[in-house]
Amino acid sequence: MANPKHLYELLLDHCTSDAVVDHLMIGLVWTLCQTNEKSGVGLAMSPGFATRTLSWSGNLTGKPITDLAAWILDWNPYQATVAMAAINSCINSRPLPDSVVLEHNGEHANLAVFDYFLPRLLNQKVVVIGHYPGIERYRERMQLTVLEKQPSADDLPDSACEFLLPNADWVFLTASSIPNKTFPRLAELAGNAKTVLMGPTVPWLPQLHEFGIDYLAGVEVTDTDALYHTAAQGGGVKVFNHGLRYRIAELTPSTNLNWLKQQIADCAGEKNQLNQRMESWYAAGNSSRFPEYQHLERVTNRLSRMDSSYKVLWDCYGEQPDRIN
Repeated sequence: MANPKHLYELLLDHCTSDAVVDHLMIGLVWTLCQTNEKSGVGLAMSPGFATRTLSWSGNLTGKPITDLAAWILDWNPYQATVAMAAINSCINSRPLPDSVVLEHNGEHANLAVFDYFLPRLLNQKVVVIGHYPGIERYRERMQLTVLEKQPSADDLPDSACEFLLPNADWVFLTASSIPNKTFPRLAELAGNAKTVLMGPTVPWLPQLHEFGIDYLAGVEVTDTDALYHTAAQGGGVKVFNHGLRYRIAELTPSTNLNWLKQQIADCAGEKNQLNQRMESWYAAGNSSRFPEYQHLERVTNRLSRMDSSYKVLWDCYGEQPDRIN
């Protein structure tokens, strides 16, 4: 298994922008973040319990997005959630991978991912981490087990993961497991199953294949205003009818190689621009440190890690990129 800290390093690598926070909203179900560049909206599932003692309320607008992203390593659930939304706002400002768009405008739009995979799930042992409203409609078509921190009805407590995930055929893992830090262990336990990382909290990163993820079922924002107002007014599943739709990317070797190749090219271009600005800065007679040096350092680290991920994939699959493990 990959080093658990590696995922969080990757997340921080992808939040290198000099942008500042323009809008931040912690809704009843969803937390949203958008920068002054207006190029991407990031989401994360809100912690799910109320608090009246957040010391930083009202003080985050105008802060560098990188300051909020650093909270992803924090154990405070609200800070980690804000960080995840901030990081996703950076990731979502970049092109999405080749993926299948799920158009679903009905009552159960939040279950579009399960409908998409349903033909492959019939009579299979399926474990879903996190209770998705309406999920019980599939119980008669598969051997379905739902694990939930606060179980209700036929759910089992999340502690059952140690016993059930190793024997599952399919695992649907909520991406809220990333900010709450349960993701590394859950992904490891699901190593024998086809694993789908899903939900609006999903970060679009090809390197998630290194943790055994086979599919990303993330979201695309189609209407920022509708999404913001729906989430701000307590919307949960309704966001899938008001500004969001699911997309599914299969993390095959060929997909990951192509995706990483494009990201490496984009990152190299960003690094070259920063290097040129640094050269101009010193050529103009400035002797102090280049103002964007930290940005350049973060971009360099991101490029190095992407190069390493690409090399590992190429060494394994370069001659036959569609070969499956």
